[in-house]
Amino acid sequence: MTTEDAACAVAHGEVPTESGQRVLVAVFASPVAEHLLRYGRDLGYTAVLVDPAGADGALTEVPELGPDTDVVVTDHHREELGPVLRDALRHDARWIGIMGNPRHEGPHVQALRDLGVDEDRIKRVHRPIGLNIGSRTPPEIAIATLAGLIADRNDKPGGFEF
Repeated sequence: MTTEDAACAVAHGEVPTESGQRVLVAVFASPVAEHLLRYGRDLGYTAVLVDPAGADGALTEVPELGPDTDVVVTDHHREELGPVLRDALRHDARWIGIMGNPRHEGPHVQALRDLGVDEDRIKRVHRPIGLNIGSRTPPEIAIATLAGLIADRNDKPGGFEF
């Protein structure tokens, strides 16, 4: 079977894809988190919601995060932002990102500094998240974010560069 034939077989659902044990952690219950987790499950992620306020079905604390875990913080206005990110940064997560406008420093930076988190750890937090596709709605933001995570996992730039 040629590489092209194999790719077609996967696209047609004739061959199971190997995704490994990937975990997607969405932090803070929000419409974006809801879509991230739903679509993430479709992509083979184990989906986990963390919300210190105790949203339905959510963990209230950051669990153990391994090297196959991607963490997406879906609200940068929450007062628990600093502590939750600090706790996530203590683990060996593959990728940690937070939604927000890339044109100015996010509030997470000062929140983490105030908690004594060193600059190298703060730099692990990606912002913005996802591919730049002009997303405006929660489903679009979730799709752009997941596409960005897939590109990053596959060491690809995303977009239409091949």
